[in-house]
Amino acid sequence: MLSFENYFTYTPFEYYMVSHVLTLGFAVMAAALLYFVLTIRTVAPRYRTSSVLSVVVMISAFLVLFFQQQSWVNSFGWDPELAAFVPIGITSFIEGGGPEAFTNGYRYLNWLIDVPMLLFQILFIVEITGDQFRSYRNQFWFSGALMIITGYIGQFYETAGSTYTLAGQTITIGGNLGWFYFWGFVSTVFFFHVLWLMYRITMEAKDKFEGRPSELMTPIWWIVFISWMLYPGGYLMPVILNNAAGVVGRQLTYTVADVTSKVIYGIMLTIVAQARSDQLGYEMEPETQAGMASGD
Repeated sequence: MLSFENYFTYTPFEYYMVSHVLTLGFAVMAAALLYFVLTIRTVAPRYRTSSVLSVVVMISAFLVLFFQQQSWVNSFGWDPELAAFVPIGITSFIEGGGPEAFTNGYRYLNWLIDVPMLLFQILFIVEITGDQFRSYRNQFWFSGALMIITGYIGQFYETAGSTYTLAGQTITIGGNLGWFYFWGFVSTVFFFHVLWLMYRITMEAKDKFEGRPSELMTPIWWIVFISWMLYPGGYLMPVILNNAAGVVGRQLTYTVADVTSKVIYGIMLTIVAQARSDQLGYEMEPETQAGMASGD
């Protein structure tokens, strides 16, 4: 089945809003990539694995959002009679999809790469080691991966049982919407397990650290919680607002969530690592200090 984005016509405002939001998303990832590369030596070596993981996440997110934006541009064309952007190759859509169909599946594949890395990052920052590190790592990997995989399966059923009118033709999608809710529910179970682990880790670190690193743990938790809670809203958008405005809302929601949960979260972890490095007496290499002072 095709994602619900493919069954609507779009006003110029709606079409360009989605295009520009996706463009903003990959541009932010590119800028953040530069930030994480330039700040990697501003933290003690023990914390640099977190910065390396941020670099990998930024590259992955940049590439996926770039191709997502290109997919959007290539999937719709301007119809002067309707004064709207319409799906390209309507016949192929009705028959089951074609090469120009827009899909959110790329996002899920990106999340499958990024989510475990984002979760692993904090383990290095809060200095969890030994058996406790391996336990958290394995739980993050297991629940994080299954959260994404089950959500990925569920999104294929988001248009099941729906009827759309496109270019004067009525399109009825077969299938049972129950599978959409079922896989969404299974994904949510793993989702809340991951959030619970993040809460435990941040609160334990808050009690263990002193000064600024301790103060930043609560904001980090709220950044994770609020940004991650946006994703279920995006997943449910086809049943909350099943129209072109819902498409704009979903792409905006997903992109804001991605920027917040990857970029802002990663920057906050870097700030904690810098503060902890200062507390441990770490001094940057002279060339790093000179480069930062000159703006290079």
